[in-house]
Amino acid sequence: MVQFGVSTVEVAMNLGREAADFISGTFTKPIKLEFEKVYYPYLLISKKRYAGLLWTNPNKFDKMDTKGIETVRRDNCLLVKNLVTECLHKILIDRNIPGAVQYVKNTISDLLMNRMDLSLLVITKGLTKTGDDYEVKAAHVELAERMRKRDAATAPNVGDRVPYVIIKAAKGAKAYERSEDPIYVLENNIPIDPQYYLENQISKPLLRIFEPILKNASKELLQGSHTRSISISTPSNSGIMKFAKKQLSCIGCKALIRYK
Repeated sequence: MVQFGVSTVEVAMNLGREAADFISGTFTKPIKLEFEKVYYPYLLISKKRYAGLLWTNPNKFDKMDTKGIETVRRDNCLLVKNLVTECLHKILIDRNIPGAVQYVKNTISDLLMNRMDLSLLVITKGLTKTGDDYEVKAAHVELAERMRKRDAATAPNVGDRVPYVIIKAAKGAKAYERSEDPIYVLENNIPIDPQYYLENQISKPLLRIFEPILKNASKELLQGSHTRSISISTPSNSGIMKFAKKQLSCIGCKALIRYK
């Protein structure tokens, strides 16, 4: 990677080809250095973590190229991938940083107010061995064991990917105690823990992108009026109900039925 410091993609490409030819002249044949592409704009987050518009033709970029960030990683929920992808699109293609910031704030507000579709919050991880073979407790492993106790015929087996969500829990409960099957959550009207997703899923990926851009990314994105309204469910204290409280809802309008 060479930064030429020029103002147009076309000039950068011409300099890249000239540099490749010049350096190739110092090599022993048949070794040859070839020019490949230009990135503009280019967001370098850290070693092997970057995003940018890739150009092989000066008239139009080929694609938005990313490496080592959450648009391509499999161990995050879909919300993270969608949020990071949209932010990069606004920053790199639209060149609209305020728009990207506002999009983040709106998404966080929707998450904390439980306006997020459950499918966006599902995390999947591979079950590579039985629970006893893991040195530390993991959310997907503990869930697989609980599902096996509920119904061994439908429980995940070694080699499967285990989907799960993190549910609302009593204070101090570990993540592996709060992992639950998304279908079970829907069938039993169990509330999700939005704060977990904010702190453990989306905050770090967002800060990696915005810290090179904003003066105080953490304060700008993770504090403010969009984080002050939270939809809270009160957990009870026995069995699965230690972690969540099931609530009755109207079949017609889905409104919660409250008892006085």
